[in-house]
Amino acid sequence: MHSNLRTLGLFAALTLLFVGIGYLLGGLYADEWVLGALFFLALATIMNIVSYFLSDKIVLWSYRAKIVTEAEAPRVYNIVKKICLKGDLPMPRVAIVPTHNPNAFATGRNRKNAVVAVTEGILTLLSDDELEGVLAHEMAHVKNKDMLVMSVAATIAGAISFAARVFIFSRARNNAHPAIVIVAIVTAPIAALLLQLAISRNREYKADKEGALMIQRPRSLARALAKLEEGNRRRPIERGNPATSTLFIVNPFRGGGIVTLFMTHPPMGARIRRLEELAEQTGYLG
Repeated sequence: MHSNLRTLGLFAALTLLFVGIGYLLGGLYADEWVLGALFFLALATIMNIVSYFLSDKIVLWSYRAKIVTEAEAPRVYNIVKKICLKGDLPMPRVAIVPTHNPNAFATGRNRKNAVVAVTEGILTLLSDDELEGVLAHEMAHVKNKDMLVMSVAATIAGAISFAARVFIFSRARNNAHPAIVIVAIVTAPIAALLLQLAISRNREYKADKEGALMIQRPRSLARALAKLEEGNRRRPIERGNPATSTLFIVNPFRGGGIVTLFMTHPPMGARIRRLEELAEQTGYLG
């Protein structure tokens, strides 16, 4: 119930932002404030419905991720199968993202429709034990039903960020009032803030802990996170929208863009420290 209410609240907040943009755009172009708001309300309704059912496909498409068979990715499949047996979870689909950026994410509206995606970069960077820690983290998101909120929020927030850029362009073309431009400029960070509230740092901490306990090797995940932090610094993702950063186990975007003012992930040092403490508390050596 709490998860459903959180999802509905997120939809409502992002929809109101979207409608607000329509209200201002309607007045800017045709002096039709209400008509602009109604148009964007209809657009937001359609977007919410489409995002609910197709958010996983949208995210996979945006990163050119390819669903692969067990024959095509036996290493990833074998690790995910082990995790699913330990966590009593259904086997998700597996996807590979063609980028050197080392990362991973989960998407899908429920456990039966879940997709776990890994990048080509992470497959070359991590050992099997470290990769198992990362995939256990993603399966913890699946178990906790985080994927729908992350995926839909990323889709809608991406649209809001695009609309904000339209406003900036409109300012140059129509000599709009500076107040309107200010609204446009702050729209993107507001969307990012909503994402941060929807997918709080505590949920990342929770996925770290549950994933580590699932495989009984907190230090494997800690080592993986340290490598991923350095790998993402060296090779940030080549394409994508910063609004989707909450989907990834490590933020793949570095610098540039006002969205990055709002941290969507806990500090890496704190995540690693908590995993080390968990290893001490449980006595798990891996």
